[in-house]
Amino acid sequence: MSGMNRRGLLAGAGALFLSGCGKVADSAAGRSAFEAAQRLHQGAQRALGGGGLVKEYAPSEISPYFRGNGSVDPQNGDYQAQAAAGFTNWRLQVGGLVERPLSFALEEIRRLPQRTQITRHDCVEGWSAIGQWTGPQLSVLLEAAGLRDGARFIVFRCADNLNGQDYYESVDLDDAFHPQTIVAHALNGEPLPIRNGAPLRMRIERQLGYKHAKYLTGIEAVASLDTIGEGKGGYWEDRSDYQWYAGI
Repeated sequence: MSGMNRRGLLAGAGALFLSGCGKVADSAAGRSAFEAAQRLHQGAQRALGGGGLVKEYAPSEISPYFRGNGSVDPQNGDYQAQAAAGFTNWRLQVGGLVERPLSFALEEIRRLPQRTQITRHDCVEGWSAIGQWTGPQLSVLLEAAGLRDGARFIVFRCADNLNGQDYYESVDLDDAFHPQTIVAHALNGEPLPIRNGAPLRMRIERQLGYKHAKYLTGIEAVASLDTIGEGKGGYWEDRSDYQWYAGI
């Protein structure tokens, strides 16, 4: 099976599963089946070649407009003041189970070794778009900080607040160290628009769109997700039937 056919199959299957599982997850038996299906999905995705690179596209294939989704203009905290100042005071914290907690200004992020990739964004709502993303690989930041023994997951903290709860997401170390997992500061050669997560967002190219945390403020290495939010690993995972593992 080709990479594109595999990606399309898994994206479609994931969206179909999520769209129909609300009533199933209401019971204990349903939740157990749901968790088993998630483990099966993760195992199948990686067995089908999930360790490789996802397809990258030619500049001519970039979508003319890359829509925003979810939060498109955070109003909480000091985000509006940060945006008005061009994000000159924005800091990205790297902490948790690391040897050397780090703090990066936006310009420091831009001076790190960069990766540019043209990839397709697949949303669980059924739409897709192709964009060119630029930023350092997440692995560069994690290696600079030095993961401590016991770190198993990477949590992404965000500036946007929905319904009184700060957005967050998480991945395991396999996705964190994947070469196409980057901290993006540019879309199509320009600074990220606010609707797309300015000034920093995650690109986790083997996962559906809700995993690509926007308005990024912190990267935290943890041993467990149990005590973060509702313990399911992400904002939407805590509040809906979205799978924590959304691999495509």
